[in-house]
Amino acid sequence: MDALTISAASGLRARMESLEMLANNISNQATAGFKTDREFYTLYRSAEAIDGDARSAAPTLPVIERQWTDFTQGVLTPTGNPLDLALSGSGFLTVQGPDGPLYTRNGQLHLAGDGSLQSQEGYPVLDSSGSPVQIDVSRKVEFSAGGSIYQDGESAGDLGIVEFADRSILRKVAGTYFELGAAGLVPEQSSTTKVVQGKLEGANFTPAEAAVKLVGVMRQFEMLQKAIRLGSEMNRRAAEDVARVSA
Repeated sequence: MDALTISAASGLRARMESLEMLANNISNQATAGFKTDREFYTLYRSAEAIDGDARSAAPTLPVIERQWTDFTQGVLTPTGNPLDLALSGSGFLTVQGPDGPLYTRNGQLHLAGDGSLQSQEGYPVLDSSGSPVQIDVSRKVEFSAGGSIYQDGESAGDLGIVEFADRSILRKVAGTYFELGAAGLVPEQSSTTKVVQGKLEGANFTPAEAAVKLVGVMRQFEMLQKAIRLGSEMNRRAAEDVARVSA
């Protein structure tokens, strides 16, 4: 396979990966607290090319080295639900997942029958000491900007809002949930994140951005397909010329 076709095929593969990531972003546009994924590109050069003649112009291939999560703040939208909480700042709510603590920006919460405050998926919300938050279902609940919980003016605990000096250590596990990417890492209690009751943070990926990126990916697909067809046509004509000369 010639260098043109190899490079174009590698580009198509990278675009397929980008399209899958874009599809996931689009499907979560209406998910509260969703953080979009983006791609980081690099150029691949085979070990054989590196070990070969340094004077030769070995081809490099475009690949997506890794995906990264964009943690920029989403727009806060009023809902009127007292159990909807938006976070303004870099902090995360802490919930008890099936295999340990998980961290999320999705503050769409509800109360279970036993008074435990839970996420949409039923994960208990944790307080600053790591214990599940318990609320009296018969009394009105209020949340302060600092994350303190009050019922009829009396303190009922606080939310475990944490932040990370380096958010690249977070690994997305499902939807809006993150886990620590390595054992032994400990988050810090956030003192700068503000809790806004009755609002939700929207996804930081807009329909307009999705449309622009989708059009861009499709155009790149078309150009790479044309490059492959051009390479095939050049190879065909070369083979025919060789056959005529040999005859």
